[in-house]
Amino acid sequence: MPDQTPAAAMLIEERLARQFDALTPLERGLAGHLTRHYPVAGLASMSQLAREAGVSTPTVLRLVQKLGFRGYPEFQAQLRSEIEARLESPLAKRARWSQSAPQTHILNRFADAVLTNLRVTLERIDHGDFDAAADLLADPARQVRVIGGRITQSVAEYLVTQLSVVRPGVAILPGLSSAWPPALLDMREGDLLVVFDIRRYEDAILQLTELAAERGARILLLTDPWVSPVARHACLRFTAQIEVPSAWDSSAALLVLVETLLAAVQERAWPRTEARMKRLESLYDRADLFRRRR
Repeated sequence: MPDQTPAAAMLIEERLARQFDALTPLERGLAGHLTRHYPVAGLASMSQLAREAGVSTPTVLRLVQKLGFRGYPEFQAQLRSEIEARLESPLAKRARWSQSAPQTHILNRFADAVLTNLRVTLERIDHGDFDAAADLLADPARQVRVIGGRITQSVAEYLVTQLSVVRPGVAILPGLSSAWPPALLDMREGDLLVVFDIRRYEDAILQLTELAAERGARILLLTDPWVSPVARHACLRFTAQIEVPSAWDSSAALLVLVETLLAAVQERAWPRTEARMKRLESLYDRADLFRRRR
């Protein structure tokens, strides 16, 4: 699918990823430093950033120009606007989009936004990273634990409901932080923690991730373009576009990503999955749970 995202609409982190192969070794080192400490590193002065990244100030200037900025002040202005967007409240979101909303029906505006979100989300996903995430989710040697935030917990629960049919060892982590220590007690090195965290990022989720990482868990993060602080602990990360003409962000692209991962996991070990699903169907029949065909 060709990239149709205007450069001006790209986040700095996305520009870094797309330009990475064209950078010099020193510029790549600087890009890696910015990505690992995103967005805080870019708020420092140019000389401080150069010193912390182990490069010269001309290298910093060359990199920001390759990213499409006229200079370092313009780069920092973009970064500050991204940080403001991270922290935007539902009331501020609604006020912003309503000022310039076209006079078409809300159904059309909302559908157009969701379709754009889906296209942009899919363009950002590296197929190798997607396959690696599916491999982790499908690995029967790993326990899978899942956590979401106030809004994304429903998406997390959906993943657990469906993935539990495909494989054993899957569980949702409770929303109450007081219940996390017992939940983490049996987490083993190499187990997988799937984290959903979109703006406004929740400190409790970051704390849980840090605890799981200390136990040697692998972290798979599903976040938004402004990137949750959990990212510094994640081995894999996917960013979903979430903005729609509403006071709330949209989970539609996240849900499509989850369903596609489920389809990929299901196919990785279909004979084992098929046998498991047949046993489940037999249990449903014995429980007389669903309406039978007449």
